[in-house]
Amino acid sequence: MNYFKTNKTIFDDFFEHRDMLIIQHMNGDINKREFLELNYKYVMRKSIKPFQRIDSFEKGMYNYQYYNVLAKYHRMVAQEIKGSGKHISYYIKYLKESDYYYNEKDKTSFRLLRFLKFENVESYFIKMESSVLEGKLYEILLNDYEYAVLHSKSLWLLEVLKKEKVFSPEKKRSVIDYYVNQKY
Repeated sequence: MNYFKTNKTIFDDFFEHRDMLIIQHMNGDINKREFLELNYKYVMRKSIKPFQRIDSFEKGMYNYQYYNVLAKYHRMVAQEIKGSGKHISYYIKYLKESDYYYNEKDKTSFRLLRFLKFENVESYFIKMESSVLEGKLYEILLNDYEYAVLHSKSLWLLEVLKKEKVFSPEKKRSVIDYYVNQKY
């Protein structure tokens, strides 16, 4: 007889796994590349597809993380192929897939923000060590939720944030600077 039956949801499992990887990364047990690879393998192993409707914070964050993991993984593979100097067609393929997933992530961010009615949200450009991302990458904080940080370079989403009056022109250090400014 099992007295310790748990009723873990897919969200509990997903976010516990992600939190475990974040702690390992923060402690230096794994690097950013390993963090991305382990997240990608977990998503592929679980075979949980994104939700069609975002009618909860959890569904929105899950979809955001799902697309973010796939986008970063495909970008990382594209860069490896480019660095090897081989298979330019594979490089282009992985780069296009990465761009597709980043676009889906931005659409998810918008749908989540709309679900939250843009309440208690703040956004701003973040200070970047990368000259490619400086002045392009911005952070979106969902202040009613712990560890709810979104990032984007999307110009259309930036315009929405400005229209909703949740974007500050002040450039700030990211709340997860240790991660966003680390190369992989």
